[in-house]
Amino acid sequence: MQTDVYLIGTGQTRFGEWWGKSLKNLMGEAVDAAMEGAPCSALDIDFIVVANMLGETVSGQAHLGALASSFLPHRPPAIRVEAACASGSVALHTACALLESGRAETVLVVGAEKMTDAPTDAITTALMGAADGELDAPSGLTFPGIFGLIAERYMHEFGLTREQLNIVSSIHHRNGVSNPFAQFRQEIPAESIGASPLVASPLRLLDCSPVSDGAAACILSTKFPGKFRIAASQMSTDTVSITERPSITSFSATKDAVVRAFEEAGAEQNDIAHLELHDCFSIAALLALEDLGFAEPGRGIQWYEEGGSMTVNGSGGLKACGHPVAATGVKQLIDIKKQLTASGQRWGMTHNFGGAGATCAIHILEHAYA
Repeated sequence: MQTDVYLIGTGQTRFGEWWGKSLKNLMGEAVDAAMEGAPCSALDIDFIVVANMLGETVSGQAHLGALASSFLPHRPPAIRVEAACASGSVALHTACALLESGRAETVLVVGAEKMTDAPTDAITTALMGAADGELDAPSGLTFPGIFGLIAERYMHEFGLTREQLNIVSSIHHRNGVSNPFAQFRQEIPAESIGASPLVASPLRLLDCSPVSDGAAACILSTKFPGKFRIAASQMSTDTVSITERPSITSFSATKDAVVRAFEEAGAEQNDIAHLELHDCFSIAALLALEDLGFAEPGRGIQWYEEGGSMTVNGSGGLKACGHPVAATGVKQLIDIKKQLTASGQRWGMTHNFGGAGATCAIHILEHAYA
């Protein structure tokens, strides 16, 4: 980072089915929670960045930057950022750019999504907006179908078994039991994952993150110092369609972003104590561990089988916490802050992607006093 950017305020709603709350309600709740513990006042917010993907489709609500600005008495300038499921982390990246440039000193970032009001088929269709409308959608593909193809190919290349894949979601659900903000707070045995209904072979229902409502907010500042510093904020992109890639068992955007993130932070894989990765589907967690450099290709499952010193998705990840798409990237940073506070360790990382890894953003958070 070109200047010290501190994480000075955080807040979120519980993720879940909030039929009695609007998108605006959820955003406001997260903003209030973030402001409550921050060392600044509402009047210190210079700019707002809102992350959202489906506002028009589900809630009939666009212009979310101005909507969020109306929460504060001085109506600071605000914009909306959309990058599919990576919207939240791209909003954080945008805020860091504003702060590094000097155009703002304190920025509020809000990620929010209201998904459960729409029928499942409508949400499935809307989420395909993150795929290629010309190359992918006409074939009838959905994201479970895309990641089903990825899982099939991965199993063919590396010999991963269905029984091994069951372990991933089971561990993430076990981690989510202690998270009061998680949508699902119960353990699910590995054998139950594999026995759940087939969605897109070989993926089953409990391999897939759920449809969720929720919001999360962070306050970043160069003016107000704090215990937590954004040591790196990097993003990268790839082709939207998997048909245009040389391999579908590795996401080059993740590999590119993480190399630059470690360089920017002055850290390396062995320094990371806590990782929140994007497990929209169980197979995605294995790809992420490998692309981030924590496991060799084809060997991501060994972390789940053997364990390690680094915690992975200690919050429960998207699988247990829920996945209100644009809120996820912001919520991940909040979880890393909580985990570093509890453990006293120095470094944590978030990994958030959109589409089938077409957009990826990596953030490294440093506990300055660890």
